[in-house]
Amino acid sequence: MTGDRDWRPDVLGEPFQQLTLPLRPDAEGDVVATLVRFSPPPRLRLHRGPASDADVLYVHGWSDYFFQKELAQYWHDQGARFHALDLRKYGRSLREHQTPGFVDDLAVYDEDIEAALDAIGHGEGAPGSRRLILLGHSTGGLTLSLWADRHPGRAHALILNSPWLEFQAHSAGRLALTPLVDLRARIDPKAAMPNVDLGFYTRTVYRTMDGEWDYDLAWRPVRGFTVHPAWLTAVLTGHARVAAGLHIDAPVLTLLSARSALLPFWTPDMARADVVLVVRDIAQRALQLAPNVAVSWVEDAIHDVFLSREPVRKAAYAAITRWMRGYLSAG
Repeated sequence: MTGDRDWRPDVLGEPFQQLTLPLRPDAEGDVVATLVRFSPPPRLRLHRGPASDADVLYVHGWSDYFFQKELAQYWHDQGARFHALDLRKYGRSLREHQTPGFVDDLAVYDEDIEAALDAIGHGEGAPGSRRLILLGHSTGGLTLSLWADRHPGRAHALILNSPWLEFQAHSAGRLALTPLVDLRARIDPKAAMPNVDLGFYTRTVYRTMDGEWDYDLAWRPVRGFTVHPAWLTAVLTGHARVAAGLHIDAPVLTLLSARSALLPFWTPDMARADVVLVVRDIAQRALQLAPNVAVSWVEDAIHDVFLSREPVRKAAYAAITRWMRGYLSAG
C-alpha cells in the first residue's frame, strides 16, 4: 500500500488527490495509470452507512476520465472510501507519445487494476478487512466484468453504470462485423476507422450545450477518440465472452436508462435517453454475468446515469442505496 507522501493535489482540487502508478512500458513507450482518491477531513458519523468498511474503485468508459465530484461525495456519505482509476492512455494518464485509449486486449488493464488495488490495500493475497466494491461505466463496466470473472474472490460487489456488454448492432451484427474488423486489425491495427460519433452524447452532458457538466475536452473530446481496429477487436472479443456467459461470484447491480435513442439526427428526447447503447440488449447480457444480478431502470437517464439531470441522479443513487442495504448489509 502506497504511503501518503506519494499522493499529490489533483486537477479537481481539494479534497481530491492523485497517485501515479508506473506500469510496464509497451510498444509506444512508458505507460502509467493514475489513481484518484476523495479524502475529505474526518467527521463524526452518528450512523453507519450501507458501504461502511468498504472501498470503491471506479473505472471510466471510452474517451473518458474521472471528473464526477458528486459521485465521490455520494460514496463518502455511504461510509465508503472512494477511489477512481484513469486507465493508461486516458485522462491524467495520457502522454504525448501515446495513442489515446489504445489497447489490443482488455486484459491488458489487469495491470492497471492490480496496481490500483494494491495501492488501496486490496492487492492479491492482502488480508484486508474492508470490502471491495467495483464500479464501472460503459467500456469500464465491460472491463471490470471480465476482470471480476477472471479473479474470483476479490470483489464483494460489482455495480455497472450503462456497461457496454454488447455491440449496438446486436449479436448478429457483432458476429458479422468481427472477422472484418479482425482482418483490418491484423493488417493495420492503428488505422483510423470512420467516426460514427456525431457528438450527441456530449451535447447531453457538456454545460455549454444541453448538459450540466464541465470537464477537459482534450481528455473527453466532443466526438470521442479515434477508434482503431485492434481496439475494436478487443471490445468485440469481450462482448463475445459476455455472450457466452460469465461466472462472477459477487452480486451485480446494473443501472440503465429506461430507453435508447440511437438516431442520426438530434431530438430533445436524447436528453432523457441513452444515445450510445441499446439498453434492452445490455439488460439481457447483464443477466449472463453472474448468478445474482439486479437490473435497475432509471427513468430519463442518459448514457452515464450519474451525469443525468439532478432528479434522475438522485433516483439512481437511491437505487444503489436500496440495493446495498439488501446485499452488502446482509453480507
